Amino acid sequence: MNAINFEFAKPDLVGTDIIAALPDDFRLQSGDRLEQKTVVARVYGPANAPVVVAAGGISAGRVLFAKEDTTDTAPGWWEGVAGPGEALDLNRFRVLSIEFAPQLPASRVYTITTHDQARLVRLLLDQLGVQKLYSFIGASYGAMIGLAFAELYPDDVERLCIISAAHRAHPMATAFRGLQRRLLQFGRDNGKPQEGISLARQLAMTTYRSDAEFSERFDGAPPPTAGGNYVVCQYLRARGDAYTATDVNRWISMSDSLDRHRVDPSKIKARVYLAAVPTDRLVPYDDMKALDEQLADSVFMEFPSLYGHDAFLKEIALVSEIVRTSLS
Repeated sequence: MNAINFEFAKPDLVGTDIIAALPDDFRLQSGDRLEQKTVVARVYGPANAPVVVAAGGISAGRVLFAKEDTTDTAPGWWEGVAGPGEALDLNRFRVLSIEFAPQLPASRVYTITTHDQARLVRLLLDQLGVQKLYSFIGASYGAMIGLAFAELYPDDVERLCIISAAHRAHPMATAFRGLQRRLLQFGRDNGKPQEGISLARQLAMTTYRSDAEFSERFDGAPPPTAGGNYVVCQYLRARGDAYTATDVNRWISMSDSLDRHRVDPSKIKARVYLAAVPTDRLVPYDDMKALDEQLADSVFMEFPSLYGHDAFLKEIALVSEIVRTSLS
């Protein structure tokens, strides 16, 4: 396909929030009704450009790219990949960055699937008056939602860019996340929810990164006495204690959603660009190869990185090339 070249009016680089009301009869696959009455996303780029959905990991929100003159105090979740002139070029594409359900704070735990999230994306697109997407670009949980969207709405998306996600959750990943959920519940039930979040985040960090990176960074001398802090443990504790991006109920809901993920690749019509990281402990390379073999139209890209599952956040240059390839 030829490269896209359009002449547009001045693009919206600040982003505009789009809010869609949930229909009264909207139910999750579990039969649950969400407490929230609306679903929200942020739209960037020219109004008449090809539409792309961008979705990241469970900690990602709707702020994809934060321009300096906005009131956003933190950078967007995909700075360097998305922005004016970047691989996901906000001068050339109309980009929808979604906010996952349930909203923060979550009053309870929800049984919510990636297909439920995909249905919420469809509501947002209906609000925008968009029938067909040029692309759905996702990484980790967002990529699972992209696959679910393409299964539910096979005629509504032309192409997918799937980074570090497969058609199912691997049992070992479920084992890790199951332990995290028990830590979260233990902390909550014992009146120490933030400590539970810290411990769960510390365990999660051991799955997001690779053995090779930990060996390179933390292969130092042990502490003088038993019970002392090893360097790697100090790092994990610092990362866990600093993590305040969620609450217990929402994390359990989203973690469980990852483990419920299942799609039938044979129902996907879109061209799928797959980027697999050989060092990924959560989404094994072999699972992504298996997905590739079951898709009707796919392009498989090996994505080498020391950072494992976190490569989509750390390897900006490599990820940009993957995204650029999938859009061209």
